[in-house]
Amino acid sequence: MSRVSNFEVLSKREQPVIFIRTTTSVEKLPILIGESYEKMGAYLGELGAYLSDVPYVAYRNMDMQSLDVEIGFPVFMGLPEKGEIKAGTIAAGKVVFCMYRGAYSECESTYKEMEKWITDNGFTPTGMAYEHYYNSPRDFPETEMLTMIVMPIL
Repeated sequence: MSRVSNFEVLSKREQPVIFIRTTTSVEKLPILIGESYEKMGAYLGELGAYLSDVPYVAYRNMDMQSLDVEIGFPVFMGLPEKGEIKAGTIAAGKVVFCMYRGAYSECESTYKEMEKWITDNGFTPTGMAYEHYYNSPRDFPETEMLTMIVMPIL
């Protein structure tokens, strides 16, 4: 059974990131995330740089057969780009977030609840969603996966 903490509003500061942006199906996403994290981790190693927070995936749409995703690492400062690894930022602004515990495949209802909460409370979603991953399926069972779900709002 999944567990969700309450939805909260937060004003976030701009966050420098490195990322790989691509389009994929939801079925191929787990492998793509793992490969992207490995590439970016190796690149940070080359630079002697570190993550400033947990890895994330930004969803620019919710088309499960053609997801437009940004797979990234928050970093302490802007870094140079290298090939498919791009540099950018997560924009400053207001967000709604919650902590979700459970299998990734079962979090759809949390997204629906969050979208309803946003509109019920007079906010407008921007259409983006971020998942920040606090642990790995390599090290924890699905039921213990801890993810912060974040939706920027207007």
